[in-house]
Amino acid sequence: MNLSSNLARWAAERPSHPAILFEGRRLGYADLDAAASRLAHALRAHGVSAGDRVALFLPNIPEFAIVFYAAQKLGAITVSINAIFRSAEVEYLLNDSGAKAVFTVGELAQFVPRERCPALAHVVICEGEAPAGTASLADWCDGRDARFELADCAADAPASLLYSSGTTGFPKGVTLTQSNIATNSATAAKCSGYRPDDRLAAFLPLFHVYGQNYIMNAAVLAGATLALFRRFVPDQVLEAIGRERITMFFGVPTIFIGLLSMDLSKYDLSSIRYEMSAAATMPEEISRRWTERFGRRVYEGYGLTECSPFACYNDLVEHRFGSVGRAVEGFELAIFDEADRELPRGEWGEIVIRGPGVMKGYWNRPDDTAQALRGGWLHSGDIGRMDDDGYVFIVDRVKDMINLSGFKVWPAEVEQYLYKLPQVQEVAVYGLPHPEKGEQVVAAVVAKPGQSLTADEVIAYCRASIAAYKVPARVDIVTELPKSATGKILKRVLRDQGGKA
Repeated sequence: MNLSSNLARWAAERPSHPAILFEGRRLGYADLDAAASRLAHALRAHGVSAGDRVALFLPNIPEFAIVFYAAQKLGAITVSINAIFRSAEVEYLLNDSGAKAVFTVGELAQFVPRERCPALAHVVICEGEAPAGTASLADWCDGRDARFELADCAADAPASLLYSSGTTGFPKGVTLTQSNIATNSATAAKCSGYRPDDRLAAFLPLFHVYGQNYIMNAAVLAGATLALFRRFVPDQVLEAIGRERITMFFGVPTIFIGLLSMDLSKYDLSSIRYEMSAAATMPEEISRRWTERFGRRVYEGYGLTECSPFACYNDLVEHRFGSVGRAVEGFELAIFDEADRELPRGEWGEIVIRGPGVMKGYWNRPDDTAQALRGGWLHSGDIGRMDDDGYVFIVDRVKDMINLSGFKVWPAEVEQYLYKLPQVQEVAVYGLPHPEKGEQVVAAVVAKPGQSLTADEVIAYCRASIAAYKVPARVDIVTELPKSATGKILKRVLRDQGGKA
């Protein structure tokens, strides 16, 4: 099998149908397939073979898809590098993966420390000027054949390395196989109902598993069109929805929260038929507000990079607010206690997962792999519960739990209450050390534009709504919260800064 077979199929069946729309460029399926084939020939000519690692240190530009599918055609393994990383982080990932080639852009080339990466033979520039010692993608591909015979890869052959966030220790390379990605993309396309005439808003980073597999790979499987954006700039994306007749919108909770505070009446959003949120838990209050305003529910998915990422969906039959849904086809989810024993329905514990998308393991880390996959289940590190119908409700991350004088405080629960305050735009609840209680509850709150809000008002609201031990000891009213490239709120940054956002 080969992940590029879907691209080749649509190139033959619908050659002129747009695969990517980007900043005035339009790449048909035949264009994308031909570009990937030329690069596959170039990779082979420069000594890259099946099983070699090819790094993508790229923003959201069409060349990301070209490099990804070129490497797959060859049977090489793609390595995705966050485009906001800098030299030390890039060096670690290149050396840990043993990448033979890295594809990047002119402005990021300075962060590729070639002299400290002994396995790295090639630095190729896809956009912008090529610094000395690098090659340009155009020169590499010039004159190459536009057809390439796909490598026949084993189902369990590694296809992609996506690195964990590294919130504890160094990032680990999550090894996803051909089968992991193929089956997960097929399930994503089925659950979200992708059609060839769909146009998917793709502003979430392609170096992240959600953007790469659920959006890009699933879209190509379905023969749909990626309306690609470098990043989420609200006015640009919203204007493009009307201009390009985009039908599907994929975000994370913070994006939906921001849109709810905007006046959207000046934009033509009539072509949108579907919205989805993933990568972080959607506050129930936000989901309800969206449905009340637009008459459509925001579908939700749940999973991890380690399961390609899609394991749970809310829902093909019945949507339940506050839940991430039920296990998708082929997957099983259970709730385990600290001794890895399954708990009765309704009790909270660690969410564990097994199914066709679960990773092969962590790259060159057998001990970490054995720990994560013990007993044949992927241990998520997420705390949740499951109701009698199999719907999963996320409580929080294990590592985010606050231990206050022996009481367990789950930040997500406090956040759910705070989102009901009309003046609240965004909120992050987390723990900081306390000399007597062990930890204390702290909240960082962003007020809605034009609204006034004080720490005393937030604390008074909490005292009237939740148990005393859950009430934040300190509330910081801030202008913004630190976020990752995917829009996740970075509580570890707040903790490291002692709560100063």
